[in-house]
Amino acid sequence: MILSEIQQFITEHKRASLADLKIHFRKDGDTLRSMLDRLIRKGRINKMPEAKKCGGCHSCSDDATEIYVWVDADKSSPAAESASSNCH
Repeated sequence: MILSEIQQFITEHKRASLADLKIHFRKDGDTLRSMLDRLIRKGRINKMPEAKKCGGCHSCSDDATEIYVWVDADKSSPAAESASSNCH
């Protein structure tokens, strides 16, 4: 797995949870986080602050609410939506 593959995935989807990335790349969270941190330092992605879970279902894992978004160079900030797309 290459850093550019993660970047491409997030670019195409505009946002991705850690859970999505773990499933797609078949890697553990710590491995992915270290690569995501490099993309954050390069200014290519942002980690959403304290993603909110849906209204109290308690079935969303922390990985599902840890969300990374693509930084659009044409805009000053990434998408503001922070709720998990995986919540049921």
